Amino acid sequence: MRAEWDASSIEIKSQRLRLKLFAADDAADVFAAITPAITRFMQWEPPRSPAAFAEVWRSWLIPILDGSDLHFVVRSLADGRCMGLVGLHAARTACPEIGIWLREDVHGNGIGREAVAAVAAWASDAFNPDCFEYPVAEENVASRRIAEGLGGSIVETRSNSKYTSVVYRIPNSRR
Repeated sequence: MRAEWDASSIEIKSQRLRLKLFAADDAADVFAAITPAITRFMQWEPPRSPAAFAEVWRSWLIPILDGSDLHFVVRSLADGRCMGLVGLHAARTACPEIGIWLREDVHGNGIGREAVAAVAAWASDAFNPDCFEYPVAEENVASRRIAEGLGGSIVETRSNSKYTSVVYRIPNSRR
């Protein structure tokens, strides 16, 4: 753990969004935003109860505290409403992985691109990686547009039990 790392002080703001690292107080809002429809393009299945979700989010806390695996809660700057999460996984590696999910009622208005761009810009300054990986289901055209809009190009494909994904490599915009 680096001495200067303080997870509680991390806040990213963009034009419409405020992103902070997940804390226990966010659990109810995040759980309420998870629906089966948004998880169809995710490797995991939605937790069926707040207790089941607690098992998941508790596993995030230590990696957040040491800065190795980060889950940012995306909130509206205007009203504080929880819109979803952006993950920065293997944050201190040469090519961390970025992932996102957003509540269904905010799809289609650029929130995803804004959130991913904000996290990538912050991580570029904080960790200076070579690039970012962005795996996305082949059929998830909207999410693929996020990667492509940030200069990403496909470098590989992967398969899991739910779908085939393409993996984009997004350049570090600060280099």
